[in-house]
Amino acid sequence: MNYSIFAPSDSRKFLRLAVAAFFFVQGLSFAAWASRIPDIKSMLHLTEGGLGTVLLALPIGLMASLPVSGWMVTNYGSKKMVLIGALLYATTLTFIGFVTRTEQLVIALFAFGLWGNLTNIAVNTQAVAVEQVYGKSIMASFHGLWSLAGFVSAMLGSVFISINVPPSVHFLVVALLAYAIIFVAHRHTMPDSSKSEDESQPMFVKPDRDLLLLGLIGFCAMVCEGAMFDWSGVYFREAVHVPASMTTLGYVAFMGTMTGGRFAGDWLANRLGRKTMLQISGALMGSGLAISVFFPYLVPATFGFLLVGFGVSSVVPLVYSAAGKSNTMSAGMALAAVSSISFIGFLIGPPLIGIVAQFANLQWSFAIVGVLASMTAYLCTKARLIR
Repeated sequence: MNYSIFAPSDSRKFLRLAVAAFFFVQGLSFAAWASRIPDIKSMLHLTEGGLGTVLLALPIGLMASLPVSGWMVTNYGSKKMVLIGALLYATTLTFIGFVTRTEQLVIALFAFGLWGNLTNIAVNTQAVAVEQVYGKSIMASFHGLWSLAGFVSAMLGSVFISINVPPSVHFLVVALLAYAIIFVAHRHTMPDSSKSEDESQPMFVKPDRDLLLLGLIGFCAMVCEGAMFDWSGVYFREAVHVPASMTTLGYVAFMGTMTGGRFAGDWLANRLGRKTMLQISGALMGSGLAISVFFPYLVPATFGFLLVGFGVSSVVPLVYSAAGKSNTMSAGMALAAVSSISFIGFLIGPPLIGIVAQFANLQWSFAIVGVLASMTAYLCTKARLIR
């Protein structure tokens, strides 16, 4: 579909800013939760294994939404679904802050995963449309806004932790900010056509080999990303043994280079080539985690997390951009398939860490994640859509 008919050149910047705002809201909300996981773990008296089991509620919520999220975006339009998904996502964050029992946290995290996947598919479908309007790759910059939001939210979390603000108040503040951004930005998002190409296709289409391979690349990278979001604070507290005031240092280091890498990602990929960029990314993720595992001390662990952040930064934007070039499925359907497979990795990584840590330790958990992350360097050489 020619999306440019909806967007005269003088309004392109409003489309781009509006879609970027939804990426920002999603990153802000998720990072708020991630920054307070150690506190919620302590409040509910959870062990590493207990926390890992509870965190399974997120991927279960995501997987429950997989059969319907793509269908809803296709049937009702990404403009409507990104609004509904983002509002429900921010609202569910507030519920997480008020849990007092483990079963309440499980229910809230299930819903968080459900609405997170709906928002993820809808906002990336919007981003593909805006990218078509611009006629060049801008996907990495959108994901950079997601990372920037995570960095801002992590810093805000550090401030709230330092002044003993409870998660309930913290999450409510973030949700109110999210609501304000959503209501301002939504009217400028990409309109949906009255009849799209996607509507003529079956709602459940098996991705071909090329799309499955892209999904697997995204899966491996996002296992690493999800683990870093949910466990970096716990790792620095329990493996690196930093003071309580420094538990967010690894997370902030990771988010800093991840954010910078995404804003530089389009420029670097255009000069180095996308395949070379992905190979470098896999090497950085693997080596960064290896340093953090073999040298669990403040300086080397922080340096390792910096490398991981830069390595993770460009993988998903490049994979999503490649998915849009599929010749067997429309851009929207291909993106839904690849992003769904990738996002499962994002949510499986955290419980995997907890389960392995229960039987071994956190360093073994992070070592396994490092091996998976390194696989992206090999898998990208087999992906025909990455050029």
